[in-house]
Formats: sequence, C-alpha cells, structure tokens
Amino acid sequence: MGMLFSHDTLPQRVLFGTGKAAEHLAAEVAGFGASRVMMIAGRRDADTAAGLSARLPVALHYSDIVQHVPIASAARARAAAREHRADLLVCLGGGSAVGLAKAIALDTGLPVIAIPTTYAGSEATNVWGLTEDGRKKTGVDARVLPATVIYDAQLSLSLPAGLSVASGLNAMAHCIDSLWGPRADPINAALATEGIRALAAGLPAITDNPAGIEGREQALYGAYLSAVAFASAGSGLHHKICHVLGGTWNMPHAQTHATVLLYVLAFNAPAAPEAESRIAAALGSSTALEGLNALRTRLNAPRALKDHGFDAADIPEAVSLILPVVPANNPRTVTAENLTELLTAALHGTDPANPTG
Repeated sequence: MGMLFSHDTLPQRVLFGTGKAAEHLAAEVAGFGASRVMMIAGRRDADTAAGLSARLPVALHYSDIVQHVPIASAARARAAAREHRADLLVCLGGGSAVGLAKAIALDTGLPVIAIPTTYAGSEATNVWGLTEDGRKKTGVDARVLPATVIYDAQLSLSLPAGLSVASGLNAMAHCIDSLWGPRADPINAALATEGIRALAAGLPAITDNPAGIEGREQALYGAYLSAVAFASAGSGLHHKICHVLGGTWNMPHAQTHATVLLYVLAFNAPAAPEAESRIAAALGSSTALEGLNALRTRLNAPRALKDHGFDAADIPEAVSLILPVVPANNPRTVTAENLTELLTAALHGTDPANPTG
C-alpha cells in the first residue's frame, strides 16, 4: 500500500539566535500588543529575567515555581495573573517554569512566550501536567502551546554541565519515545532521528567545554526537534513510567528521565527493529543500546533510581500505577513481571547488556 499516515503540525513561531533573546522578546511583546506582562522565572533566573524585560510593560515578576506543578501552586499563579490583569505570559527557565505558564494558560487562555534555558522541550508541546495528591495528570490542549519560543544558547551557559546532561537525555527520551509513541509516523521519525544526532553531538561538547556556545546551540536545536516529534507522536512507555515516578515520589524530572531511558530502550528495541536501527544510526553505533550506553558513560549520566529517592519497596506500587497507562501500541507487551524487572534494573543501575556482570 505504500505510506499511509496522518500528521498534525502545531502552529508555533520559533526564534533562534545566540545573544538575541532580549531583541526577540521585545519584538514579540510588541507584536502581541501586550501592556501587562506576567514574567515567570525562578529565583535562579531572576536577574536574567529582569534584564530581558527591563524595557517591557511587566505587571508582575513571579517566581513561585514548584517542580511537577502541584495543583495548589497552579492555583496561586492563576490568582496572581488575574489579580494583576496580565494579558501575556512570558516564562524563562526549564520545564517547571514552562509548565506553570501552561497551567495558567489552560485556565485563562492567555498567550505564552517561552524562553527555555534547559532542554526539557515542554515549550514546543501542547501537553500540560499537574500533580495532585501524589498523582501526576497530563493532558493535551491547544491553549497551552506557547505561541512563540525564543531560543538563545547564551542563556543556558549558567546551567551546570551535569544538569545539562540530565536535561539533554530527557530530550533524547522525547526522541526515542516518538519512534514508538501512539501516533508515530515517518515525519516524527525524521525529526526524532535528527534530534538524537544533534543531542549526541551537543552534550559531549557541553561537558568538554561548558562555556562553549556551539554545543549548547546543538542541544537546544535537538531539544526542539525532540519536543516537536513527541508532541505529534504522543507519550510512549518511557514517559508513562517517568510521569508516575515523578508525580508519586516527587523525583527530579531530568535525572529520572536520564536514568530510565536506557532500560526502556533495552526493553523495546528488540521488538522495534526499524526504530532500533534509526537510533543506532543517529548515535553512530552498531546497536542503539550500545550507542546510548556509550554516550551515557562518556557524559557520566545519572545511572540509578536509588540515587534519586526511589526504593525497592516502591516498585509494586509503581507497577500498579504504570500498567493501566501503558500505550496499547507499545512494541513489546508489558506485564507486571517484566515491568518489575525493568524498574529493578533501573533502581540499581544494572547494565542491561550485562545484567549479571
């Protein structure tokens, strides 16, 4: 029959340029005709946010940002947006800052301009996430897609190399999950493959020279591609696992993704030969698992869930929460037994290619 698929491309403006963030932001705020901007940035980014917005009509600088966007945190931010009569949201930072802006937009319909300083990728998706009573709920809504994304590698220079690695592997997880997500298609595969290549080039450059721009530009470029592919393909097994772990045990987002990815790849790759060969080629290796393992070793990436607040006693509950949300099209059938094995290996950081060695 040849190719047969449907593909949706999200409407979004992307501005990319090192040292251009202030210029791009001013032009975009003017284009929206905004007069009461709500500037969302964590305390670590407060000075940068102030500098970027010094000549803009900012009604409120907001810094009460919490990982995984608890519902109470979202409620406070929504109330602040209404109180200050905000007409445009600008978020600067990582996935938590973008996630909070999305939570406000979901409730208010306000447009969002996102300025990412990590490789989380949330800025390029229409996916929102909120955590309540230890459970992370996600959804898709056009209102939360940032209207404009401004990428400036200079703003990521303060991100430490170790966190850059974890964040970059989170982006790579978007790429890899996109190859077997519920709506995977050839366009997503092309974007994801180029995203893997860019991240595999950029992340080692960052660790070798944290003050260099080229590696950070490649990582931002790869993160954007990964998020676009992920937004179209949908959430695969990897993200279902990590959403449960992060929301239930409040584990650090990037490090959890960076750890779990290897084990999901080892689990699915034998049942997904086309995806496996694409990943291997993008990593420049004979097999996908070998390539990712080598990259993680070079980057000194996070290796074990036990290092980030997860315990063996938590595995049965995690399995019970993950199993009902596993995508029906996952390449390999997921059972309580093999999911327990996957989480146990990730807990201890066992080498999937040599589990007894």
